[in-house]
Amino acid sequence: MSSESNETTQRPRLHPATGRSNGGTPPPEPGSSAVKIAESDATPTIDPPAAGSTPDTEPGIPSIGPEFGHRVGGQPLLPRAASQMPVPDHATPGHASLYFNPELSWLDFNWRVLYQAMDERTPLLERLRFLAITENNLDEFVMKRVGGLKRVLGAGVVKPSLDGRDPAEQLDLVREGVRTMRIRLAEVWEDGLRPRLAEELGIVVRDFDDLDEAECEHVRGVFADRIYPILTPLAVDPGHPFPFLSNMSLSLALMLEHPERRTRHFARVKIPPSVRWVELPESGHLVPVEQVIRNFAGELFQGMKIESASLFRVTRNADVARDEEVADDLLRMISEELRERRFARVVRLEVEPNMPDDVRQFLVRQLELDEDDLYEIPGLLEMSGFWRVAAEGPWQHRYEPWEPMIPPRLIREGETEDRPDIFTVIRAGDLMVHHPYESFTATVQRFIEEAAADPAVVAIKQTLYRTAEHSRIIAALVRAAEAGKAVAVLVEVTARFDEADNMEWASVLEEAGVNVTYGLVGLKTHAKVALVVREEGDEIRTYCHIGTGNYNSETAQIYADIGILTARPEIGRDAVNLFHFLTGYAPNQQYEETVVAPRDLRQALVARIDREIAHVEAGRKGRMIMKMNGLDDPKLIRALYAASAAGVSIDLIVRGQCRLRPGIPGFSENIHVRSIVGRFLEHDRIFWWENDGDPEVWIGSADWRRRNLDERVEMLMPVRDRRIMKRLRKTLRVALRDNQRAWELRPSGEYVLLEPAVGERPVDYHERRLRAVRKRRRKVDGNWGG
Repeated sequence: MSSESNETTQRPRLHPATGRSNGGTPPPEPGSSAVKIAESDATPTIDPPAAGSTPDTEPGIPSIGPEFGHRVGGQPLLPRAASQMPVPDHATPGHASLYFNPELSWLDFNWRVLYQAMDERTPLLERLRFLAITENNLDEFVMKRVGGLKRVLGAGVVKPSLDGRDPAEQLDLVREGVRTMRIRLAEVWEDGLRPRLAEELGIVVRDFDDLDEAECEHVRGVFADRIYPILTPLAVDPGHPFPFLSNMSLSLALMLEHPERRTRHFARVKIPPSVRWVELPESGHLVPVEQVIRNFAGELFQGMKIESASLFRVTRNADVARDEEVADDLLRMISEELRERRFARVVRLEVEPNMPDDVRQFLVRQLELDEDDLYEIPGLLEMSGFWRVAAEGPWQHRYEPWEPMIPPRLIREGETEDRPDIFTVIRAGDLMVHHPYESFTATVQRFIEEAAADPAVVAIKQTLYRTAEHSRIIAALVRAAEAGKAVAVLVEVTARFDEADNMEWASVLEEAGVNVTYGLVGLKTHAKVALVVREEGDEIRTYCHIGTGNYNSETAQIYADIGILTARPEIGRDAVNLFHFLTGYAPNQQYEETVVAPRDLRQALVARIDREIAHVEAGRKGRMIMKMNGLDDPKLIRALYAASAAGVSIDLIVRGQCRLRPGIPGFSENIHVRSIVGRFLEHDRIFWWENDGDPEVWIGSADWRRRNLDERVEMLMPVRDRRIMKRLRKTLRVALRDNQRAWELRPSGEYVLLEPAVGERPVDYHERRLRAVRKRRRKVDGNWGG
């Protein structure tokens, strides 16, 4: 029996803000929610526990009860953006009090990311990396959501959102949440990570004002040789209009005085993004480049007196409206959108606290902003440079390096001519791969590369939503086309922030003779599907990969995604029909086994929720476990409320945004929501319906968000292989037992970090998955199969 199987299943307690056990005695634990799972070859089941049951020696997937612990010191662990009004008597399932705001829910997700930078258990350089990730997330949020809310307000829209807030109220709350988080980011750096880096690693980020004379001379030389030549000072006067400020650019605002004329002038100097730090003579000592430029700015304005020099940064709107229905040329429309985004309105101005009031007001007027769009940020205004520091620091302060495993069925025993090709392996049975625990390059990438080189392969079809900068999959598709195979690729050119890269890849593929389609009007193609058609004797056989993640070898190292390689004919026929729909005209295309959005997915999900309700109402087993990235669709939330009211036990593992409000009597007391945030980005989607002991399990590309159900082409695949079902069951079980990286969502909107109960072992979902893979390395593939 594996070490995963003999843990106790007491409910965890809340985790204190320090990230360590508080050592106190918890309140009495409620009854166990252990689940018995038979370890046999039979189809696995996940059963809710009987009342008052005791843990079995083989615990299964526990439910997370709404009242299992207490607040630490009576205070929330993290600031909370999402909140909601009390539920009134006689409320209906559509009442505003039953839904969290999506923008505020997302901010709460980013608080959980920031906590990784605050958590003492996280290696020091990884904490620095999480700080940069949090800032990058927040920047994109402001670009998309603050920009979107301002555009809605500008259009005169006053209709409230599902949670009862009008656009103006949402914008006020979002601004407050963004401002609070950004200030906290600065505090985490200045008060926490900066001194720790100096003390423990000898990485000392210095302020220019603290340098001695010799260090100043060294920096002066670096400035003269490497920085001065690439700077472009821009004056503002009747002959020089206010300069264009590129999105997310860090700049220096200078107020100058002419000594003889006594006239005042404004100038701007852009901080070059190619240089982030200036290294000092002492190893490990750095000074931010913006401080160097500020202190030597006089070299740029000889003969002028510098009154003030203040840093600022602008964020532009990325929520640009598009009308694909009237677009004659999709590529031209996207190109125009990228240009429009570059020159889009500024939606945020970040400034240093010591920026003079007259300079602030000048910038606000020139950028046509409201006072509420001005954010005063202490410390560094730009933290993306921490990526380099984190990447180059010593390994002992990072996560232990992980080498993804090659599934045993695909391991090549030497370079013999009779080694099995990947198609032989897939014909023997469906093969599940779980990245980053298992290798992307040795599985999915190998699938495409072998298909490109195999003379028996006559066609390759694939969707591409995002891919790596140096993509070997793209190279393989090019080779396949050049070899005369029929290659068709759906490149989604509307994937936000990847439009330019995807158009470039599309051009490369077209030049090689690949049939490239750019997407469907009004829909993004988000499905993760690859189809290989192969001649085998007198028949044609199809091989497919259906997954949850992008065909990107770089993100596959940090995104947790699941894919299944299969030769099942019905899946192949569905994939053929999907590509016919994507490249031609087939709005009524039929599918035998898979479920495709937008036409069928919502109805299929609601039908299965209703089936669980019917089981419970008839006295049978009804249970649902859904693992996804986001949940905001109103119709599905109402269906989940109905299932909870009927007595269906529902566990939701939702990494990010969640509009559903759990734990509300009469509506959602049987729904428990948790979020796992840690070393890897949870990106896979697993949907488990108990179905009275005959489970139905899906994996695929879609979250339960309105955009996935109505505005995107998605494909989900039912899992039929019992070995894979068993493996997915174990994955869900460990995810629901995590008491290290899991956060429980309370009815108030507060997320609380879980910790082990007294006598309970710590369970870290990511570490347990890594441990399971290490164990697989030491044994044959017999118990896993998939």
